[in-house]
Amino acid sequence: MKKVLILGITGVTMVLLILGLVGCTATKPTTEKEVSVEVSIGDFTNVSSISREVEVAKGGTVTVILGSNQTTGFQWSEHAQIGDTTILEQTSHKYVSPEVDTQVVGAAGKEEWIFKALKSGTTTVTMEYSRPWEGGEKGVWKFNLTITVKS
Repeated sequence: MKKVLILGITGVTMVLLILGLVGCTATKPTTEKEVSVEVSIGDFTNVSSISREVEVAKGGTVTVILGSNQTTGFQWSEHAQIGDTTILEQTSHKYVSPEVDTQVVGAAGKEEWIFKALKSGTTTVTMEYSRPWEGGEKGVWKFNLTITVKS
C-alpha cells in the first residue's frame, strides 16, 4: 500500500513538473506596436513635472496625449525635444478641442503627438507647457517620457 501511495505521489509530482516546464517554455513576451500615454491637466495639480516610461516595438508608434487649455494662453511645445532622433521621430502634433457636449466656456482640450520608433535603443522626449509669446511664462509644467524601443 505504501509503495502504491509513493508511486502515485511521485507520478503526480512528475506530471506537475512536466506541465510547469511546458508553461515555462511559452513564447517570449512581445513588445507592443502601439503604445499610448495620457496625462490630464488634473495630474499636474500638485506637481510641475511628470515622468513616465514606456516600451515599444521597433517600427511601432507612441501616442502622447496631454491635457491642455489654450484659452489660458498656455500650450505644450509643438515640437517635442527628442534626445536621440535616430531612435524616435515625431510624426504629428495636433490640438483636440473639448468634447462637443462640453458647453463650458474655457473647457480644457488635449494635445496629441505621435512618435515613430525607428530603431532599438532608449531615448527621452521632453515637452513644456508655456505661454509661447515673448515675456510669457515658460516651462510651467514639464512632461518627460523615457522610451525604450525593442526589436
